[in-house]
Amino acid sequence: MKVRINIYRGEHAFGKNNSDVNIVIDVIRAFSLAHCALNRGAKKIHLVNNTEEAFSLKRKAPDIILTGEIGGYPIAGFDVDNSPSSLYRFNLKNKTLVQKTTNGVKAVLKCLQASYVFVTGFTCARSTAIHINNLIKSKDIRTINIITSHPSGDDDFACAEFIKAIILNQKHLSADKVSERIINSEAAKKFFNPNNDVFKEDDIKYCATEISSDFTMQVDASDSPPSIRKVAL
Repeated sequence: MKVRINIYRGEHAFGKNNSDVNIVIDVIRAFSLAHCALNRGAKKIHLVNNTEEAFSLKRKAPDIILTGEIGGYPIAGFDVDNSPSSLYRFNLKNKTLVQKTTNGVKAVLKCLQASYVFVTGFTCARSTAIHINNLIKSKDIRTINIITSHPSGDDDFACAEFIKAIILNQKHLSADKVSERIINSEAAKKFFNPNNDVFKEDDIKYCATEISSDFTMQVDASDSPPSIRKVAL
């Protein structure tokens, strides 16, 4: 059975196009952080559109960890920003996180209508492609939409090309080449500015590295709010 894979650059280009599988990519940094959190034992990550929703969840469950950014910058009152390297000061075992970001989270919440919705950065792009290949073998998967959360970012687009080629068993960019494009992308530039201590160079090193894991990240749209959870390969 032939599978059609479309790449859309930004959720605005995506619209409401029907598909069996949606994959939403945010390399720098939302879903690299999500993968880091789940890899370190977090239970799930709720996705919210605004800070009010995040603070409401925190009032109901004070153990929740609020993470995110607005325009790339930390949010006052949140426990941590959108930095994977900042997560290491937390014990995440069985913790629930809440994530609010400018591009990645917003894109996912507009792309929930598929039967299966996944999120990824480059860190777990290969495991995402492998899991979807397994789905294709066992389910009636005909159309896959890959949505880059940033409409022009080459970091997300390189990751999308990488995933598409692996799923289709085509010649693909080497992991090193994808990593190079992430590091050299426009979005990464501010992280190498020594005069800006908000954006950490270590985050780009993390986002541009393949990390072996035995799971991928699926969105549970039935949860309230929708959440990212581990799915074993």
